[in-house]
Amino acid sequence: MQPHQLELLAPARTFDIGIEAINHGADAVYIGGPSFGARSTADNTVQDIAKLVQYAHRFHSRIFVTLNTILRDDELEGARKLAWQLYDAGVDALIVQDMGLLEIDLPPIQLHASTQTDIRTPEKARFLQDAGLSQIVLARELTLPQISAIRDVIDTERTVIEFFVHGALCVAYSGQCFISHAHTGRSANRGDCSQACRLPYEVKDAQGRIIAHDKHVLSMKDNNQSENLRALVDAGIRSFKIEGRYKDMAYVKNITAHYRKLFDEVLHERPELASSSHGRTTFSFEPDPNQNFNREFTDYFVQGRKEDIGAFDTPKNPGQPIGWVSKVTPEHVEITTDDPATELHNGDGLCYYDLQKELIGLQINRAEAQKAQGVWRLFPKDPMDGFKDLRKGVQVNRNRDMSWVRTLDKKSAERRMGVWMQLAESADGLQLTLTDEAGHTGSAELAIAWQAPKDAAQAEDKLKTALGKLGDTLFEPLDVQVALPRPWFVPPSQLNALRRDAVQALENARTQGLHRLPRAVPAEPPAQYPEDTLTYLANVFNQKARDFYAKHGVKVIDAAYEAQEELGEVSLMITKHCVRFSLSLCPKQAKGVTGVQGTVKAEPLQLINGKEKLTLRFDCKPCEMHVVGKIKKSVLNAVPESPLQFYKTRPVVGMH
Repeated sequence: MQPHQLELLAPARTFDIGIEAINHGADAVYIGGPSFGARSTADNTVQDIAKLVQYAHRFHSRIFVTLNTILRDDELEGARKLAWQLYDAGVDALIVQDMGLLEIDLPPIQLHASTQTDIRTPEKARFLQDAGLSQIVLARELTLPQISAIRDVIDTERTVIEFFVHGALCVAYSGQCFISHAHTGRSANRGDCSQACRLPYEVKDAQGRIIAHDKHVLSMKDNNQSENLRALVDAGIRSFKIEGRYKDMAYVKNITAHYRKLFDEVLHERPELASSSHGRTTFSFEPDPNQNFNREFTDYFVQGRKEDIGAFDTPKNPGQPIGWVSKVTPEHVEITTDDPATELHNGDGLCYYDLQKELIGLQINRAEAQKAQGVWRLFPKDPMDGFKDLRKGVQVNRNRDMSWVRTLDKKSAERRMGVWMQLAESADGLQLTLTDEAGHTGSAELAIAWQAPKDAAQAEDKLKTALGKLGDTLFEPLDVQVALPRPWFVPPSQLNALRRDAVQALENARTQGLHRLPRAVPAEPPAQYPEDTLTYLANVFNQKARDFYAKHGVKVIDAAYEAQEELGEVSLMITKHCVRFSLSLCPKQAKGVTGVQGTVKAEPLQLINGKEKLTLRFDCKPCEMHVVGKIKKSVLNAVPESPLQFYKTRPVVGMH
């Protein structure tokens, strides 16, 4: 029986970052193409993607390209052409949101469901499998039992289940946030989110009382599933996705390395599992997720609802506690570290909370160790009088460690594949055969007459040493066998050429052994969509998407929010995060609390940021929160980037 393959899926903003993701152990990389990639400033040329594909395929790692914005009718042809260019460049799969793409002439390339397709139920997952998607990423909000329930209804031979294991958390169900478009005209579903969720808000109750002031109540901590990997494998996850197509090189190196090490431990424990690509990675550093920008960590809903998932005080990186202020002067600050072994460096980034719980940054120009162990005199880049509430006893965190930054600026990983090497005599001279760990073989022959070596006793060891020098190839020798019936002398230049030819033959065999991922065939007759009515929440933005849903039995299809037909108050965001729960105002929390029971109701709350006002409504049965508002006149009055040709009139609502 074939082992189940696990895929570590890493992000890349650029070609260079993609290369390092592969070097640091990624089994697959997802990257944006030149357009339609749902990250407006993370575009790459098809030429660069082709080079990345070539590099990744040497390890049998895969490259997936995001084509996951919703498209206007006039963009479908451009998306179609791009899909063919990416296919010709060797890309392994396209990650899509817009179902209109399934109705046009795409190449026979595998399709994966983007996070924006919002897969929360077994019915939706099963439908997308039957519609022809081969890999589906589940909503980040799901619990282990909900993930298992999805696995139980799909054909895991045909469909890979993917899940986000690390990185920034979007507070909304993916694809279900329209605040950015409503307030600025910049659509998150088209890759241009204005991140209203990271702003500070005043929270008022139904009586107008302020229950939270200047809190980032929609800002989540960062996702970290390091502790849950085995449980997620058992629940059916096979592709483990790291968020971060906007992230820098150091983040991708570090976080990919962190999960590579964790997965190698799992694979070592469980022989029924295997990595989906080849090669072993060694690192010149110890991976540590705390070293990168993060808003502190949460495992979100995987193990059930928790109270501490929000980063309400600041959307910035608070870093790690390292010590406390022991002295403040007009020129410098002295801090005493919690661990006397901690070293501070010129250029380190420190921070502390002022009395209003605002995070204040403190960048170090010069750091001087004092005679007393663990005491450092620090000269900040900015004038001392500008640091509010910096006084003796304040706790100090470090959110940038320059020595760590420098470590990751350098080469920090090597990825190699083990090979068995055998040298034997052939009819014309010698034959060298290389076999890699995946069973691929490459051979080369050297036409050469036998020569006796000067020192017969050392001849075999000399040949082994020379053959094992695989240098800057992708391979490292696991074992070198010299299976010769008599001692040989081979001139070094000829032996080197034989080794080079055998390595090239193995590379060629590996290339031929990598098969294109098959495009799934949609079910016939077309599977019925789980519902017969679609609101603006379905993000249907072009005629082809409308045709797709009609073909799958949907009777009433509204236009996407971006078509600007929803003019009144609607849900601009739907989220599993509940502000009432996080502020301990949930009716379910109040059950059984003497004197409180029955008095706490899930009444609406109001969020206020400057002139922006949003209403929070609570749907307690599914335990969800809706952020309600309406589209701004300025957005409606703005000239659209291109005329929408969706509906000339509202569709006629048929009987259903």
